[in-house]
Amino acid sequence: MIKGCVMNPGYVDLSEQGILDKRVSILAEYYRECTLCPHMCKANRIRSNKGVCRSGSHAVVASHNTHNGEEPPISGYAGSGTIFFSGCSGRCLFCQNYPISQLNTGTPVSDKRLAFMMLDLQKRGCHNINLVTPTHFLPSIVHAISIAVKSGLRLPIVYNTSGYERVEILELLNGIVDIYLPDCKYADDNAASVLSGFDDYVAHNRSALKEMFRQVGNLRIVNGIATKGLLVRHLILPDNLSGTETVLKFLAREISRNLYVSLMDQYFPAYRATNHAVLSRRINTEEYNESLEFFTACGLHNGWIQEHLIN
Repeated sequence: MIKGCVMNPGYVDLSEQGILDKRVSILAEYYRECTLCPHMCKANRIRSNKGVCRSGSHAVVASHNTHNGEEPPISGYAGSGTIFFSGCSGRCLFCQNYPISQLNTGTPVSDKRLAFMMLDLQKRGCHNINLVTPTHFLPSIVHAISIAVKSGLRLPIVYNTSGYERVEILELLNGIVDIYLPDCKYADDNAASVLSGFDDYVAHNRSALKEMFRQVGNLRIVNGIATKGLLVRHLILPDNLSGTETVLKFLAREISRNLYVSLMDQYFPAYRATNHAVLSRRINTEEYNESLEFFTACGLHNGWIQEHLIN
């Protein structure tokens, strides 16, 4: 969505107006007393006092590459330019990327190096820059975007998150993020706390999704490629631990019935879920079909079940 970008010509050039540099300065202060996520742990990450995310003040990247496994309009025909960040504000017992999120596998990089990664993905022909689990490194990421924009970055920015966000922080991303790709994981705070270590997840998640929608609206797809908007993911868990019906009702009633939803059925036991009383199995056919019925009953009609378009 940057000025001159064919894919998103309506974008305001934040760097030209000096707004982007101002955002960089504001966000940099959050490393001193971190309140980037709802945990509000206030760790001084500049002094290496790692907070809930177990991260310091330099972005740690596990990988940057072309990725073809996202939803169809995100991956497109040339792939999504994904940058996987290490660490996470969550503690999901079933995390399928736990070596990255929980064991912090990755390499510390400078903001300039991170900007180079973005430009490299653009040179490879990717449709977007897909920031995976970015919240705890936002000061570094926005600075890197600023550097990259000045060096010719013209791709839409995808914010790929657990959905555990603070509205105050999201407001600083208005005009920077083109596509929000958040989870709506749970409809119950107790489940969110026990299974993922998120406190007050439902309220934070719902207010975050509303703010994201306010900024970018429904997903816009041009020639099969997403250019701007909100796409929400929901992972179906065994025994309805994720509260699928309630989640879908919220999305339809309080966000938009035209919302694109990725209703994910690929859950499998990973990390600490292998010995869990409920999470130690995949979802069954009955649970899967029931979720599809919820989707239709709620009035939603746009989205995907893995690779299958719903509408």
